[in-house]
Amino acid sequence: MLDYALLDALAAVVRHGSFDRAAGALNVTPSAVSQRVKLLEERVGTVLVKRGQPCVATASGALLCRHTERVQLLEAELGGSMPTFTSALDGARPTLRVAVNDDSVGTWFIDAVGAFCVERGILLDLVIDDQDHTAERMRDGSVQGAVTTQAEPVQGCRSTRLGRMRYLAVCSPAFFERYFAQGVARESLRGAPCVEFNPKDQLQKRFIRRITRAPVDAPRHWVPHVAGFLRCCVNGLGWGMCPERMIAPYLARGELIELTPGRALDIDLYWQSWRLSIGWLDDFGAMLRRRSAEFLD
Repeated sequence: MLDYALLDALAAVVRHGSFDRAAGALNVTPSAVSQRVKLLEERVGTVLVKRGQPCVATASGALLCRHTERVQLLEAELGGSMPTFTSALDGARPTLRVAVNDDSVGTWFIDAVGAFCVERGILLDLVIDDQDHTAERMRDGSVQGAVTTQAEPVQGCRSTRLGRMRYLAVCSPAFFERYFAQGVARESLRGAPCVEFNPKDQLQKRFIRRITRAPVDAPRHWVPHVAGFLRCCVNGLGWGMCPERMIAPYLARGELIELTPGRALDIDLYWQSWRLSIGWLDDFGAMLRRRSAEFLD
């Protein structure tokens, strides 16, 4: 029989990335969290957490985290259907932990899910990661759903296409005149600073390869903030790939222009969530698929 106090400690370490932060969330000492995880590892006979910055689950740890999260969600659903049922989650609102890229949060995701979360009393816990990497959060058991570019379902999950986000390569008119007056080509791209969100961000590199058919080592700004990324482009620090929905007003006002009009990057997005049927989680997925059609191509 699994001890859910021990499982909760493991899930908290993986969710928060450290024993100290897990202890704060559970309102116990870091030593208590460490002892619980160690005891669980002794009982199952394998290492469950890779200690580091951040701490991450092993393959076995991820399986136990997914199990724990599912039990918590099932108990929350049962509590909503049976007023006489009590559990450790009694009185608590269900929390949905979703891995999603920052561009989606900044353009369409919140608008799509807001009304549903208000109506159902669901709390969001968003994990921001690059769209090419959010599926990894499903594999390690730290989230219940993910907006991802991965079409193939993660083991134990379902995958449904949401739509397509269109990205445009843009910069300020002054930046274009300074670096691309003679055209957008390999040499001009080599000298023009670009803006990248973080080392996982591959959109600028994809655009360069599309234009030049070769990798180009361009100078870059690192700006891991969606609004700051946009402001860098508007203020002439560099060029970058921005969601069309986000920059439409800037293009209309002439504050931004396209480097190569008509040559966009289209990124297909999918919703992955557990295959296990949980009423409100299934409803959330169905709603997201329906509402995403209003915002994505």
